[in-house]
Amino acid sequence: MLNRSVELAEKLSPKLYFTLQDLANILKLKPESTRVLLSRYTKKGIFIRMKKDFYVLRESFKKFTAEDFFQIANLLQVPSYISFLTALNFYEVTTQVQRDFFESAALKRSKKFEIKGIVFAYYKIKKCYYFDFIRLGNFFIASKEKAFVDSVYLYSFGKYKIDFSALDLTKLDKSKINKIIKVYPDKTKAIVKKIWRI
Repeated sequence: MLNRSVELAEKLSPKLYFTLQDLANILKLKPESTRVLLSRYTKKGIFIRMKKDFYVLRESFKKFTAEDFFQIANLLQVPSYISFLTALNFYEVTTQVQRDFFESAALKRSKKFEIKGIVFAYYKIKKCYYFDFIRLGNFFIASKEKAFVDSVYLYSFGKYKIDFSALDLTKLDKSKINKIIKVYPDKTKAIVKKIWRI
């Protein structure tokens, strides 16, 4: 068992996550045998089950960077992109630091996952607001202006808390924000204009 654990750690550590098929291919096992091994190793805490057929090595999980968790967040709920304070913190627009808490905009549903002390929060937004995000490396993230507008949008409906005094507005492009908010409700526009005095 110990030897196999070491072997698996060596072969799986380069991968951010793995599936039953990945493990079956590495060990040259049939799916049924692989499923038993997955269950056993998950119970022992060697593997962490993120969702159905989505696993990570516990030792790798401990060493994940913020960007690794961004990628995981994108995969836990598809489609989604990193936004709100998580993105604003990434761009150094806010001094509000969220430790072990990753927020995303999603189309399907609002939901929170907590896995080994790490929280992945998803806020459902309408399809017409699902835009202005980019791919950085292996994850999707809102532009800093869109992360700001996403936050104000939820705040304007009492669904989000944000300390606007902790934001460095000089790092945001006012003209871009004006373009983004055109499709948003009047109450969202009113708060943006109040913050920017426009």
